[in-house]
Amino acid sequence: MIDNRRLGAVAMLGLTLGACAGPAIPRATPPRATAPPPTVVRPVQNNVLIGNSADAIGRMFGKPRLDVTEGAGRKIQYAGSNCILDVYFYAPRAGADPVATHVDARTPDGRNAEVDSCAQALRR
Repeated sequence: MIDNRRLGAVAMLGLTLGACAGPAIPRATPPRATAPPPTVVRPVQNNVLIGNSADAIGRMFGKPRLDVTEGAGRKIQYAGSNCILDVYFYAPRAGADPVATHVDARTPDGRNAEVDSCAQALRR
């Protein structure tokens, strides 16, 4: 039988050797800092406003009801009694001027509206 002193000595030896072993779980290597690839925005809509600059849209409709910039994007909103038009602008490639890449149209009560009809109704 092993006495308590020997058992204690064996336990202490195990703890001492265990402390020298280092961490049990390897540390993760931090990821390398790399710049994300430039975002390319490709329009998927086909209406009369896609591809126009914000200045060109402003000449068509006048002063917007709302003009919001967030990150790389910009939203300009025009509203009339029959519809609300939201035009979203993004640069089609790095270094290019932003153009209209997406347009939403809706009625004042929130139902979808046809973009070209809404744009025609809101023109000056």
